[in-house]
Amino acid sequence: MARRERHVSATPAMQALRRAGVEFTVHVYDYVEHGGTAESARQLGVDEHAVVKTLVMQDDRGEPLIVLMHGDRQVSTKNLARAIGAKGVQSCTPEVAQRHSGYLVGGTSPFGLRKALPVYVQASVLALPRILINGGQRGCLVGIDPQQLLRVLGARSVDCAI
Repeated sequence: MARRERHVSATPAMQALRRAGVEFTVHVYDYVEHGGTAESARQLGVDEHAVVKTLVMQDDRGEPLIVLMHGDRQVSTKNLARAIGAKGVQSCTPEVAQRHSGYLVGGTSPFGLRKALPVYVQASVLALPRILINGGQRGCLVGIDPQQLLRVLGARSVDCAI
């Protein structure tokens, strides 16, 4: 399949990566509503396991947080709550997620958030040689070294994949 080269304007996420001195590559695909990481992985010809989704969640006190998870895995909210010392964790509605992150759902990046939020990353993501993660707009992923999640975001490693 021939890929069309398209220019992508610098997003707040890309600007944050540049300020932090992170080397990254830009990967553009045709966004499909509700296509998720399976669709982006298919279009880009990569393993969905290396495509990391950014999930905006909240704890039992209503405090927002970010969870970074393999595209082909789900979050065990029970295990996540236990790992972060909360009674419970749940996904935010799209409207609440956008308010906390500043990004449209489907284009949420952990970089360049509207306000600083605690970030948790599935431990096995850190073992990958390179990941693709949302670049701050729908249809745009950035390729980075997963160790940058720890350095730039101060992400905390957790084991909550199912």
